[in-house]
Amino acid sequence: MHQNRTKYPKKKSQMYQQLQELPKKYSVIALIRMEKVRASQLLPLRKKFKGQVEIVSIKNKVAKKALERLEIPGIKKMAENLIGQCIFMFTNMTPFKLNIILGKNKIMLPARAGDQASHDVLIKAKNTGIAPGPILTDFKEAGIPTKIDQGTVWIMRDTVPVKKGEVISEKLATLLGKLDIKPVEASISLYSALEEGHLFEKDELAIDVEKYRNDFAQAHQQAVSLSIESAYVNSENITQILAKAAQNTRSLSIEVGYLTDETKELVLQKANTQASTLVRKTKDYKPT
Repeated sequence: MHQNRTKYPKKKSQMYQQLQELPKKYSVIALIRMEKVRASQLLPLRKKFKGQVEIVSIKNKVAKKALERLEIPGIKKMAENLIGQCIFMFTNMTPFKLNIILGKNKIMLPARAGDQASHDVLIKAKNTGIAPGPILTDFKEAGIPTKIDQGTVWIMRDTVPVKKGEVISEKLATLLGKLDIKPVEASISLYSALEEGHLFEKDELAIDVEKYRNDFAQAHQQAVSLSIESAYVNSENITQILAKAAQNTRSLSIEVGYLTDETKELVLQKANTQASTLVRKTKDYKPT
């Protein structure tokens, strides 16, 4: 006969307690799905984020039980995202800043069958140090010319067996591994994050920092141009406004023939040019 559990393993109890306490300690709870993340990517992050971010891996069943018992707005909805292997990050920095930092911490990983190359994979001509054998067939299938010299396989010339975005086959992945070539760029991104009762989804957390920087720079330039055009004076544009006003004043004084120390030479040059043109036209005039 089935009976409800009253006791749980010590490790699960500790995990449960941890997930009960951490959300009360930090303002942001972030969730990462490990579908395309490898454990090796987390090791450097634990060191980098020490004191700023707590990274916790908890079984989904335990996590759901713990989260559902918390009286935090949005936490139950976040629990619905617990699918597959997941990890939590607890921090007081904004989820957007955390996601940007994670995106910058990219590492190169060995390829697995089905991975896409993150860049053109260049295999340089060299002595591989690998003994000849069945691997020669793998080199041949990858289109990499080789020769055997002094009992090892040599690559005869620089070759690109797979280009950026192309799928890496199982045999090529194995071959690249033996050559210690890591063609897959990997970074971690947040799947969702909860801050002050608001649950941000993956697409909302993805910010193109360069685009926003360019947009702000363009908006600033347009604002400065408008303020100069409308003569709205502030500390940033006063020099340009005064320079524009001075230029307009000189142009007007020259146009109307108003003599000043600054304009007299230009006014006289203009008058001389106009007089010369008039004389030339008068000479060329032939009455009918």
